[in-house]
Amino acid sequence: GISIEERFLAKCFNTEQVPIIDHYTYAIVSDGDLMEGISSEAGSLAGYLKLGKLIYLYDDNHISIEGDTDITFTEDVSRRFEAYGWQVLRVTDGTNLEEIENAIVEAQKEKEKPSIIIVRNHIGYGSPKQDTPAAHGEPLGTEAIKQTKEALKWPYEKSFHTPKEATEHFKKTTDKGRQKEAEWKKLLEKYQESEPELAKEFEQVINGELPPELDKNMPIYSPEDGPIATRAASGKVMNQLAKMLPHSFAGGSGDLAPSTKTMLLGYGDFGFDKACSHNVHFGVREHAMGAIINGMALHGGIIPYGATFFVFSDYMRPALRLAALMQTQSIFVFTHDSIALGEDGPTHQPIEQIMSLRAMPGMNVIRPADANETSAAWKIAIENKKPVSLLFSRQKLPILDTEKYPVIEGTPKGAYILEEAENKNPEIILIATGSEVHLTMETKKQLQKEGIQTRVVSMPSGELFEKQTKEYKEKVLITDVPKLAIEAGSTLGWHKYADDVIGIDRFGASAPGNIVLEKLGFSTENVTKHAMALLKRT
Repeated sequence: GISIEERFLAKCFNTEQVPIIDHYTYAIVSDGDLMEGISSEAGSLAGYLKLGKLIYLYDDNHISIEGDTDITFTEDVSRRFEAYGWQVLRVTDGTNLEEIENAIVEAQKEKEKPSIIIVRNHIGYGSPKQDTPAAHGEPLGTEAIKQTKEALKWPYEKSFHTPKEATEHFKKTTDKGRQKEAEWKKLLEKYQESEPELAKEFEQVINGELPPELDKNMPIYSPEDGPIATRAASGKVMNQLAKMLPHSFAGGSGDLAPSTKTMLLGYGDFGFDKACSHNVHFGVREHAMGAIINGMALHGGIIPYGATFFVFSDYMRPALRLAALMQTQSIFVFTHDSIALGEDGPTHQPIEQIMSLRAMPGMNVIRPADANETSAAWKIAIENKKPVSLLFSRQKLPILDTEKYPVIEGTPKGAYILEEAENKNPEIILIATGSEVHLTMETKKQLQKEGIQTRVVSMPSGELFEKQTKEYKEKVLITDVPKLAIEAGSTLGWHKYADDVIGIDRFGASAPGNIVLEKLGFSTENVTKHAMALLKRT
C-alpha cells in the first residue's frame, strides 16, 4: 500500500526537473509471514504492478514456534517470487553488513520488479539456544544471556550496556537524517518556484486539507431521482468526490467494480506506465486489498477506499481490525448488504457481519437508508479521518425528501427522528437501518390507522449515535416508550436500544430478494404484528 501510494503521488505530482516524491518502501518478512495467504495475494499484485521501489528483506532462519520449518514450509520461496515477477537476491550470511548493503543497492537498481532479498540468518545467534524454537518463543534466561554475551564478546557484568561506538554511529545517522530533510526542503522550494499551482495542491494533499466547497457540492437527491440502490447512489457520490479531490481520492475493488459501483469514471486504471490513474484493480484478493488500503492511508496523501460484497468482509477481518486499531482513514465499501441481494443465496447473504463490525472498537459502521443518507455517509467518511465501513444495498430504495425529512443534518448524529407521531407523543418507536427504514415507514401508516401514535427513527450508525449527548439520545429514544428495532441481520446487540427486535438469526435462502425478505419476516404485516404484540406486553 505504501509503495502503491508512492507511485501514485509521483505520477500525479513529479515533474522531470523535480521528483518531489521519490522513495523506496522496505519490509522485513519472516518464514511465518510468507506462509500466510496474504503474502501470496500481496506478492502477486506487487509483481503485476511492477513496484520496483518495493524491497523485502526475508529473515530466512528456518525456525518457527513448533520447530524447524521443514515440518510445514519447504517450498522454494525464490522460485515462487520469481513466478510473481519479482527480482530475487540472496545474502548467505545475515551478519555480513556489507553483503546486505550490496544486495539492497542491487535491488534499488531494478526499476520494473519488486525485489526480495533472502537473508540466511540464525535465530538466537550466539546463544546456547541458537537455531532452536526456544529462541523464538521463550526468554533466554539469566545463564543463557551470560553465555551469549561471552560468545559475542559483550560486557556481561552490566545488565544494560550501549557501546560508545554504537552511540556515535547513531548520532551520525541523526545528522544524516537532518541533512536529507534539508535537501528535500530545498527541493520543495524549487518545486514551489517552478510549479506554484501544483506545489500548492501537493501541500494540500499531503496535509490532508479538504476543499471548502465540499459541504455545498455533496449531491442531494429528490424523490423523483429514485428509486435507486444505495450502491448506485454511492457510485455517483464517489465520482463527485473525485472531482472535488482530484489527486487525493483513489482506490478500487476486489474484482467487483461493476457490481459495487466504485469505478471513478475518466480517472484511468492504476498500473506501471499510466499517469496519475486512480482506479486500483486489486483482483480477488480481499485480505491484501484491506491491508493495502491501510498502507495507503498510513503513507498519507490519499484518502483510499476498497470495495467488495459485504459477506466478503470476512476475508478482510485482520485488515479491518488493524485499521480500527491504528485509526487510519481507511474507507471500506461493502455492497449487497443483506439477504435482499437475492438469488446468490446463503453463501453471499450477510447475517452476522454487521454486528461483528459494530463490535470492533474504533470502527464506525454506517448503513444508509437511501441516496441522501448515502451522500451524508460519504461526507462523514471523508471529513472524520477515521476508519469507516459503508454498507450499501443491491436493491433499489425510495429517496427520502430532504425538504420533508431531516436526513442531511440527522445522519451525522447516527440516529434521528425521521417521522414523528402525529401528536408528537409516540406510543411506540420503530428503529431501523438501511432498506428496513422504508419498511418501518410503511408500518407506521398501518399503526396510525389503528390509532397508534408511532415514531420512526433511522439509525444509520450506532457508533455516531453513542457520541451524542445524553439529552439528544433520550430525546430520540424516549426511555419509557416501547421500542421495536428492525434490521435484516443478527439481532445480537439490538436490545441495547429496543425492547424487541425483528432480525435474522439463521442463514438466508436462495430466491428473489423481495421473496426472501417476506419469508423471513420483513413485511409490513409482520412488523405491525410484532409492534401490536409489544404494546400489549408493555
